[in-house]
Amino acid sequence: MESAPGHTPLIHGLPDEIALICLARVPRRYHNVLRRVSKRWRSLLCSEEWHLCRKRNNLDESWVYVICREAGIKCYVLAPDPSSRCFRIMHIIEPPCSGRKGVTIEALDKRLFLLGGCSYVHDATDEVYCYDASSNRWSAAAPMPTARCYFVSASLNEKLYITGGYGLTDKSPNSWDIYDPATDSWCAHKNPMLTPDIVKFVALDEELVTIHRAAWNRMYFAGIYDPLDRTWRGTENEIALCCSSPTVVVDGTLYMLEQSMGTKLMRWQKDTKEWATLGRLSDKVTRPPCALVAIGRKIHVIGRGLSIVTVDVDTAARVDGFLVTTSVGPLVEEDLTPERCTVITI
Repeated sequence: MESAPGHTPLIHGLPDEIALICLARVPRRYHNVLRRVSKRWRSLLCSEEWHLCRKRNNLDESWVYVICREAGIKCYVLAPDPSSRCFRIMHIIEPPCSGRKGVTIEALDKRLFLLGGCSYVHDATDEVYCYDASSNRWSAAAPMPTARCYFVSASLNEKLYITGGYGLTDKSPNSWDIYDPATDSWCAHKNPMLTPDIVKFVALDEELVTIHRAAWNRMYFAGIYDPLDRTWRGTENEIALCCSSPTVVVDGTLYMLEQSMGTKLMRWQKDTKEWATLGRLSDKVTRPPCALVAIGRKIHVIGRGLSIVTVDVDTAARVDGFLVTTSVGPLVEEDLTPERCTVITI
């Protein structure tokens, strides 16, 4: 940080470089207070310099954003409390499009995107709203090339990929739309697959695993889309068993929570191309249906009422087939069902 004539320091009497390090040590739960101090502080907290400083000094904190639907969409922001080994609700966000159905939610870096959707009186929309966790503000992003609702999405390499769902025409939902936040722009591509019936995306190993449901026999199969050369190829269909289960990737390894007959955590074995069971989880603790999210090497299973079960993939042990976990009871009285979870680190 270089000082210019007439420059107002971040903290009077301190060089800006030292002031930045001091401010970066303030816990994230107080950042809303810092934003109110001055315009310069508010601008600093939204800057890349601020985030790099916190990351470089291992000060960045990961919060969980849980999308639930009550009368409308609400996003519960949960922060881990290291002292008590539990989570606390920091605040509740209500997006501009809270009354819609079929909305897709994705996270890119420090931003949360709500895309598309429809309602009983309105057709599918192309609108996109962006929540910036740095500034704690909503704004409109570039609209999608194709209006959609109930569609498939994924984030990979700082881009959003969407396809499928229901739109305003019979043909448009079969296209692929790719969003680049650096330019706030979309580009539409022809579906690279012969079979457009995608029911799920999984971002894994710099590629997109596509899960399909065949129209002719209702069976599931899988493929892999390479975003670099925009090609698709078939792969082992065993991975498609995660079609209706929540999944999360931890350091390049794919995990899923199988909930059809009890709940059990499973891991995709790349070498043998099959799913391996890590252990079972008690339904009384997980309170399915659940969503999955990961912070570091820990997987958090978030169930109804925002109950949370934490599994450390490095140290988890099994007793009589059940995983040894830590758990937190419901954080809210309402029996809310989590629709989607994601993590934003600042």
